Amino acid sequence: MSVSAIGVKHAGFSDEDYQVRRDLAACYRLAHHYRMTDLIATHISARLPGPGHRILINPFGALFNEVTASNLVEVDLEGQVQTPGGVINPAGFLIHSAIHAARPDVQCVMHTHTAAGIAVSAQEHGLLPISQQAVVLGARVAYHDYEGVALLDNERVTLARDLADKSVLILRNHGLLTAGRSVGEAFWLMMMAQRACEVQVAALAGGTPLRMISEEVQALVATQLHEATLGKPGGQMDWIALMREVERIAPDYAD
Repeated sequence: MSVSAIGVKHAGFSDEDYQVRRDLAACYRLAHHYRMTDLIATHISARLPGPGHRILINPFGALFNEVTASNLVEVDLEGQVQTPGGVINPAGFLIHSAIHAARPDVQCVMHTHTAAGIAVSAQEHGLLPISQQAVVLGARVAYHDYEGVALLDNERVTLARDLADKSVLILRNHGLLTAGRSVGEAFWLMMMAQRACEVQVAALAGGTPLRMISEEVQALVATQLHEATLGKPGGQMDWIALMREVERIAPDYAD
């Protein structure tokens, strides 16, 4: 483990805060690595531990591969930036703060604008049960209608209402959003959603009838996943492996 990975270089942050910063910065770098970026748009946020309601989000104007543990911006759920000189995207803050405020069980919110995600979000039937990835998400998926650029306060209400207790939100004509109980779970859910959308776009492009997975098998998969995770955040082993990957491809993420 590198010196920065154990927080020696970051005495200005508590150990707990630095761990969240490190995980979130890793998530940004992995999103860049797996091509789930849209220039300086889209965001990933994480809740900080301790009293109050504080979240971290990327500095406005930074590409995902420029995000580090130390340049993430701390902001409270009322929009008061706690990082001196920190600037955030108001549309991104509205989406993320709405979810964090409504769902105290959520530690990380991830939002993307990938071509496959937007394509499926624009399809009237939504995500179809035609792949293992889609079925893994199953009943976790909800939908939110497009209301324009997320700058109007009323969308806080509709975002929270539409997500409810789900963990994947397909933002119609817009993209994908995941809400995880850990940074790793939010990323794992996004990878599942992204792959499911890529498969669906490719399958529909084939122009032949699609074979749906039966409701009985969908229910079986949900039971299998619950038993495998014992109700804990998904993707835990994947995240351990992904942290090894980010150490190889972008070791400065922890700075």
